[in-house]
Amino acid sequence: MKSILILGAGLSASSMIRYLLEHAEENSWMVRVVDRDLDMVKRKINGHPHSEALSFNAIDPVERRPFIEKSDVVISMLPARYHVEVARDCIALKKHLITPSYISPEMHALDAEAKEAGILIMNEIGVDPGIDHMSAMKIIHHIEDQGGELLAFRSFCGGLIAPESDDNPWQYKFTWNPRNVVLAGQGGAAKFIEQGEYKYIPYSSVFERIEEIEIDGFGDFDGYANRDSLSYRKTYGLDEIPTIYRGTLRRRGFCEAWNVFIELGMTDDLYVMEHSETMTPRAFINSFLPYKTSVQIEEKFKHFLGANRQHLFPRFEWLGIFDKDRVLGIKDATPAQLLEKLLVEKWAMQPNDKDMLVMHHDFEYRLNDYKHRLTSAMVCVGKDATFTAMSDTVGLPVAIAAKLILNDVIQLKGVTLPIQREVYTPILEELDGLGISFSEKSY
Repeated sequence: MKSILILGAGLSASSMIRYLLEHAEENSWMVRVVDRDLDMVKRKINGHPHSEALSFNAIDPVERRPFIEKSDVVISMLPARYHVEVARDCIALKKHLITPSYISPEMHALDAEAKEAGILIMNEIGVDPGIDHMSAMKIIHHIEDQGGELLAFRSFCGGLIAPESDDNPWQYKFTWNPRNVVLAGQGGAAKFIEQGEYKYIPYSSVFERIEEIEIDGFGDFDGYANRDSLSYRKTYGLDEIPTIYRGTLRRRGFCEAWNVFIELGMTDDLYVMEHSETMTPRAFINSFLPYKTSVQIEEKFKHFLGANRQHLFPRFEWLGIFDKDRVLGIKDATPAQLLEKLLVEKWAMQPNDKDMLVMHHDFEYRLNDYKHRLTSAMVCVGKDATFTAMSDTVGLPVAIAAKLILNDVIQLKGVTLPIQREVYTPILEELDGLGISFSEKSY
């Protein structure tokens, strides 16, 4: 019997755990799931005879190494900063490792050691990164196989709220880490290439420079630029492509409203606000508005919006940002932390809500002296609060990869990501059968 060790059983792991257990008996697997919340693990494995619920400190090498040693594949759903240490254990013990996270320079540096140990360390095999790589490479390879030349590649992805659960004026709820949403776009200029010209968008302008996208059956979206699109030229083998752009999707109008927070300085995470533990939402917003005792805060805020953005006021009013009767209550908090607290209270997913994952690729290429355009879109709607679209799209590619590695379908070695045909072809085919499918249109 082969053994799978899963480190971390949070929300994104739900669909993965279910898939592996559904296939455990036919493949003779033992699935061991580790999390500090043992009760949660027990709920997710639900007494399955091919499973074991464990609780120990997975970031402690002394505690995790004995369990890695008796496993064939390790799946790390831990925070990304811990993956490299787990990888070193896997190399020493000659066990395959799968993570959905980006390949860090430190992880990439382990490539030769992983090959020498005869193991595969598969990274970036969730949704973004993950399904985006696989679905893009499928089309890129198809175009290249026909003798085509890629001229432009634009790709967008967004974790959103499903239409049936879309009940607030922002048309948004947190379907993943709220802190990452609040800090989105920070840490350097967004950079991409357009028609051979390198372009840079500073954080102050990221949510102003948006792309408008329509997806059949789901309406209009805005896309804002991710921090680094240029690195994907090498990843996809498109070093000479004139245009490459990757972005994040939000519903139409979200970016315009979010940019108000940026302009005010409320997303700043670099300094602590005085007496933040006693601050109400009203005091918080007022901290960033001019000192005018004779003018109501609401009026100062409307003045800041200006004549062309008055239509945004109801969104902020709905957030309760002018509320003076509750305290945000975080000691030594940065503006970004207080904003996150305010938003979590209003944008939390409710028990019956469903989330939605949207991905959209746009390719332009030359073939037989003619220019062509092809779009490919995927929309996945969650089933409930446990088996969410995020859980499906992050966890299922990981689980399928584990199966393919254990069954020797994938025989790669070293540190890699899923851009090879032997990886993406069977995974995309199985995802399609599970309802995670792309629709393509040619122009």
